Amino acid sequence: MFEIENPYLKEPLKSIEVKEKSISQLLKEMSGTGFQGRKLGEAVDVWERMIKDKDVTIIMGLAGSMSTTGQSRIITWLMKNHFIDVLVSTGANISEDIQDFLYGYYKGHWLVDDEDLLKHDIFRYYDVFTDGVKYRQMTELIREFLNTLKEGYPYSSREFCADFGKFLKEKKIDSILSTAYENKIPVFSPAIVDSEYGIAAVLARRKDKKSPILDQMKDFDELAKIGEKSEKTGVIYIGGGVPKDFTQLLTAIIGILKGEKLEYPHEYAVQITTDSPQWGGLSGCTFEEAVSWGKITKKENNRVMCYCDATIALPIITHALNERIKTKRQGKSLSDFF
Repeated sequence: MFEIENPYLKEPLKSIEVKEKSISQLLKEMSGTGFQGRKLGEAVDVWERMIKDKDVTIIMGLAGSMSTTGQSRIITWLMKNHFIDVLVSTGANISEDIQDFLYGYYKGHWLVDDEDLLKHDIFRYYDVFTDGVKYRQMTELIREFLNTLKEGYPYSSREFCADFGKFLKEKKIDSILSTAYENKIPVFSPAIVDSEYGIAAVLARRKDKKSPILDQMKDFDELAKIGEKSEKTGVIYIGGGVPKDFTQLLTAIIGILKGEKLEYPHEYAVQITTDSPQWGGLSGCTFEEAVSWGKITKKENNRVMCYCDATIALPIITHALNERIKTKRQGKSLSDFF
């Protein structure tokens, strides 16, 4: 009697053996297990393939306030190795890394008297503290930069970030934007005023009579140029928010601009998030849902959503990439697009 093969029982799980091994090897073994451990292992596999695909332009969406948690040097490392070609960030991530370089953050606690922190000019980010007085000095640095901008000229956030990156580099301030400027990596921040940039801009407007103009439509047009001229795109989303949705919309505009009814989905996609899809908080939906919009590849092996705290997942994944990829990626030359 012949046993009929069950189509659902094809690939056995493998239990992890405890012994000395690299982070890369551990993640490889985790990809053969279950739940989010498997997704974490798959995330580094997809990102590695993305990096090794010479035809892909890699866009990172960086949400939240990751720079306060010791993650900003990971982002600059990715830029220096050209493991990302474009960054789309919240304003917080590209201002609070400056605070880290100039004045630092401190280990704190979430069980604390916040009224007493206020009396001592301490700002709290869950279990991280920073000096509130010095934080406002960082705001004044942004204000100083704003006073150097051309009056009446409509800046895209990419132009704004590039100019600020140059300004920071000249002041020898190591940051995400100065690293991006040095490595010719475009940085977009479509909701930049939702941060210290907004406070600095109001101060410049009210006190210095300077009114820098940011053109959000120009922002999206410039990102569209990158999409149009890229053979393929891949995305890495740390969190969701505006950076993710802004980048997802890129796939929809390309077909319209080309006068076709075709979609141009991202060929690779990785997202690290703790948002649950049923609350509508994923900023552009799950990758499976995004397939219906033509925004994400249909190839299941090229996309992975890992439901994990990014302060856990991002350091682990990038250290595995450091072990696996020993040659600096060429990266995409995008400066000629603008």
